[in-house]
Amino acid sequence: MKMMNILIAGVLLVVFSHSLYADDSIIIKQDLLYDKYTLEKDTYVYNKTTRVIQWDVIKKCLRRIDNFEHQFMVNGILQNYKNKNGHAPLVKNFKKTKWNRYTDSLGVKQNQGIPLYDETDLNEPVLYARDGSYIAIVSDTLDFYKVAIACIKGEWYVPRKYVYDLGPVRFNKVIVIDRTNQNIVTLEHVNNEWLVRSKNPATTGLEKPPFKSATPVGIFVLQNKLLKMIYLEDGSNEVAGYAPYANRISDGAYIHGVPVNLPHTEMIEYSSTLGTTPRSHMCVRNATSHAKFIYDWAPKYGALVCVIE
Repeated sequence: MKMMNILIAGVLLVVFSHSLYADDSIIIKQDLLYDKYTLEKDTYVYNKTTRVIQWDVIKKCLRRIDNFEHQFMVNGILQNYKNKNGHAPLVKNFKKTKWNRYTDSLGVKQNQGIPLYDETDLNEPVLYARDGSYIAIVSDTLDFYKVAIACIKGEWYVPRKYVYDLGPVRFNKVIVIDRTNQNIVTLEHVNNEWLVRSKNPATTGLEKPPFKSATPVGIFVLQNKLLKMIYLEDGSNEVAGYAPYANRISDGAYIHGVPVNLPHTEMIEYSSTLGTTPRSHMCVRNATSHAKFIYDWAPKYGALVCVIE
């Protein structure tokens, strides 16, 4: 089996050039369940820039998921939202930002991160994985799980407290978010075909510390849902507004509808900024009715989210 490694935004994504499923065996057909604000063309123009729906990259993600789920029997999630499972220790080759925050050598933050250990040294981690990362459980010991991560090469040891065991599972619903082209596609696996359920403009997170971060790249399990996600003023405990129909991906990144800033309280259906440029704190903004579609269609722990470039 021949492997090809693709480095995407600091994450080593492993795809297979000869494997159980070739790219041309991934069949994608359109069968929309949500048909508002649909991107009618695969290539379109925004502000003199050509945008595309990257079907080739989407196929690679779907193929990676198929391969991963055929290779491993037991799957799970890495979790450390708000460091609830413990602050990760510093990695061997850490970096310190001017905001006094620590990252690993690939730029993944210590805050809300999950420590990844090599089998040769279980005392000091090598890298951090992101909260919500989709994994397979290879084996376990008293203190550690040995895991494979869907979007990172190799196998790693992770303290048990960071691992949520899903058991044997196959994911038939996948949400693909494109940071470069600012669009979102939902797909459902039915009778050996991937059916496109929606394809819409979206807006992702802007990397502008200390308060804003880019939406993280990777393959994640949809972890939680909130009818209204309350958000605060930057650097304050003051409530600034809410985002409707929020679906959590990783850390504080949610797929949600158009934000509503106080003193307004009524939901807003659409924003002209959707599909333009990154602008949120980390989240993925959608038309509110599309966020509701995802909220209703994609179950907690029952859908994957692939964030691509």
